Amino acid sequence: MGRAILIVLDSVGCGGAEDASAYGDEGSDTLGHIVEACALGLGNRDGLRRGPLQIPRLAALGLGHAMQASTGRAPRGFDLATPPRGQWGFGIETSRGKDTPSGHWEIAGTPVEFDWGYFPETVPAFPASLTDSLIAEGGLPGILGNTRASGTVIIEELGEEHVRTGKPICYTSADSVFQIAAHEEAFGLERLYDLCRAARHLCDPLNVGRVIARPFVGTNAKDFVRTAHRKDFAVPPPDGNLLQRAAKAGRAVVSIGKIGDIFAHRDTGREIKGKSNDGNVDLLIEALRETPDGGLVFVNLVDFDTEWGHRRDVPGFAACLEAFDRRLCEIEAAMRGGDYCLITADHGNDPTYKGFDHTREHVPIVAFGAGAPPGPIGGRATLADIAETLAAKIGLPKGPSGEAWAA
Repeated sequence: MGRAILIVLDSVGCGGAEDASAYGDEGSDTLGHIVEACALGLGNRDGLRRGPLQIPRLAALGLGHAMQASTGRAPRGFDLATPPRGQWGFGIETSRGKDTPSGHWEIAGTPVEFDWGYFPETVPAFPASLTDSLIAEGGLPGILGNTRASGTVIIEELGEEHVRTGKPICYTSADSVFQIAAHEEAFGLERLYDLCRAARHLCDPLNVGRVIARPFVGTNAKDFVRTAHRKDFAVPPPDGNLLQRAAKAGRAVVSIGKIGDIFAHRDTGREIKGKSNDGNVDLLIEALRETPDGGLVFVNLVDFDTEWGHRRDVPGFAACLEAFDRRLCEIEAAMRGGDYCLITADHGNDPTYKGFDHTREHVPIVAFGAGAPPGPIGGRATLADIAETLAAKIGLPKGPSGEAWAA
């Protein structure tokens, strides 16, 4: 028995969702539109990248085939005549919502079957009872923002006032989320975390999925930058997920990147977090040297989402995909003969689309290792099929949702 390696490329959707219009996302296609933009020269940036999207290792595993299966359109520049060496297909999210917990929990075998609480696209966005209580519990002079916003934009707009007044910046998005941005030095990182803990219990009656601390540093609007000390305070995941099953079976579990936060630090085993995608890939490779057979290594690579998707930055997103693709050979070299590696996503975040929110899309699935027969796995009716396939691969009991494919 080898190990199960699950890598989530956060927000790297592949279009085609049948219910996209219900979320206002009809026609969104993160991967497909990046490929098209790069082919047209719209993915060029001096000093960063140029030309068509170059992801040969993912393509060889079957990513282009997965994209075509999802949307019915052949992605430009992909060799679809050569049989892929991996398993390939796409997943259909059944959970309500298009945010990070919904996608990851379903990937882990427990789809979200309830409605999250959302804040309206109004100013103010938050009920007075929530903000008044937060101000009182945090001993604050007030808050700034109180609206839906892009995190980077609102820090640029209100960061200087925040530093001057001591009022934290509170904002939301189309996700079920309450976000608090504050300067690490002027406000204090631990104070920000404590404030988010207070916000967490205040948001519980509203069924809000996450409270997120968004620390930043800098001296003025021109150089404010968010740091790697982001922290998510999520509601607990449903019982029966893959992490819980692995923990109950006494298996080694390694959670890399945001996984610990997403699963409220429940059954997440050893939690480690790098400062970037590359840092988290480094940690994955280290974990593969140490994790015993039968273990689960669960990785989230968030830069696609936070650095490029929400900022609607096509060249940056394309360069990020190419950087991950270059490191696939290192991941494969660190694997043992019985290991099975599955790469997928939790939702879309089409950088060519309107707004700055996630987009409702299918997610690609490519997998390899452990003697798995290469070829199509089809469109999976739920992302929970991913958890069941991995559970079967390392001998864990079946969960409440999903069906394994032949792996």
